[in-house]
Amino acid sequence: MTEEILINITSREARVALLENDVLQEVFIERTSRRGLVGNIYNGRVSRVLPGMQAAFVDIGFDRKAFLHASDIVPKPGKETSSVEVEIDIRELIEEGSDVLVQVLKDPLGTKGALLTTQIAIPSRYLVMMPHSDRVGVSSRIKDDVERERLRQCVESLVDTERAPGYIVRTAAEGESIEALRGDMLFLEELWLSIEEDAKKTGPGKLVHEDLSLAIRVLRDLSGSETVRLRVDSDSVYAKMRRFANQFVPDISQIIERYAGERPIFDLFDIEDEIHRALQRKVPLKSGGYLVFDQTEAMTTIDVNTGAYVGHRNFDETIFRTNLEAAVAITRQLRLRNLGGIIIIDFIDMSEEKHRYQLFQTLLDHFSSDSAKTQIMPLSPLGLIEMTRKRNRESLEQVLCHACPCCEGSGFIKTSETVCSDIFREILREYSQSEFRELLVLARSDVIERLLDEESTSVAKLQELTGSPIRLQSKSFCAPDQFDVVLM
Repeated sequence: MTEEILINITSREARVALLENDVLQEVFIERTSRRGLVGNIYNGRVSRVLPGMQAAFVDIGFDRKAFLHASDIVPKPGKETSSVEVEIDIRELIEEGSDVLVQVLKDPLGTKGALLTTQIAIPSRYLVMMPHSDRVGVSSRIKDDVERERLRQCVESLVDTERAPGYIVRTAAEGESIEALRGDMLFLEELWLSIEEDAKKTGPGKLVHEDLSLAIRVLRDLSGSETVRLRVDSDSVYAKMRRFANQFVPDISQIIERYAGERPIFDLFDIEDEIHRALQRKVPLKSGGYLVFDQTEAMTTIDVNTGAYVGHRNFDETIFRTNLEAAVAITRQLRLRNLGGIIIIDFIDMSEEKHRYQLFQTLLDHFSSDSAKTQIMPLSPLGLIEMTRKRNRESLEQVLCHACPCCEGSGFIKTSETVCSDIFREILREYSQSEFRELLVLARSDVIERLLDEESTSVAKLQELTGSPIRLQSKSFCAPDQFDVVLM
């Protein structure tokens, strides 16, 4: 597998497209007006402690208070416990009105505030420093046991045992020398000292340390041994990326290119069209089948349908092939749309156990390259896959769209027939409660047309009942199911 990264920079936003074998897999968008908060460190002030929830609300300078759970609070000296069954009361860990240094784990999503932790983690190219820990871990994505042990021993030999912070060895460190790890460690130690000094001078509810911009984070987090080219269409960002790469990741400096083509950089692989399609509810499959995505606050559901696909063998084989194609498409769509949380996939029912097993393995294999942590359960007797995908930033839909003001995100509005019935009920209600000489009905043109045509008999009967004329007037600047009944 080969990777290519395209970076599009404008004054309003930065966009990154990650391609694997020339196929778009992930899109990252960071707007100047609202940069993501994940990784930022704040000097927070505890505004409220909730013992019943084992959590606290913390003010970090935003309208919505951030959320800090007891499990994300570093215990005070002497309060540590080795038993997972022993739960420390959050009131022993934190107090209302106290100041606490926190880091953002998840951006605010919907009506929820940011999720915080006091277990600070500072990433670099090869390592993640954990100042409040003393353990050394190795990324689970490094599969070779010999290499895992080598990296662990390298890091342990470099740390100062008296005042050693903890470290996590990142996937990018695989095969790297001890000198490269030492350079990363020295950089992280200097950065942490700087953060500690800034924290002492920063007031509550203020930013202490901001994570790198999206373009630079690409070099730190996304680029790896499989990345063959990284193109950016901005002179200034290109220069910044080259300086950062020369200092911290010199091995990838030569693959960074300044794109100066006449076509917009995101037109090279039809990325704009791919983003547009990723916002659609329905996703067609090459075989003629299709997927239907429904994203809600609680979970995402995905329905698999055969559509026009009839296959070339028997019915069971047709279903199996459709499900396999759908599994591959779903793994890509979840990454591209950045959907997380609880996900339910409704595959087409299969009778053969070997087909069910192969489908489950296909999902596992394709999610192995996903940077987000996933947990996938085997197919249930109803043909459902239950899975979770770690969510630490907004989905593509949440970044680029907002709920329709007419349907408020439901996807449905009342029909003109229903609206006419609502109008008749409102007229009868006013007739029983008020006196009037004339009624004026204001509604959308399609509703008015129906009142003048199919519902004209009902309008005439109402005029006879109320003893008052009913005037109908089109009002173009209102929602399809909104209307007004004005007493004259």
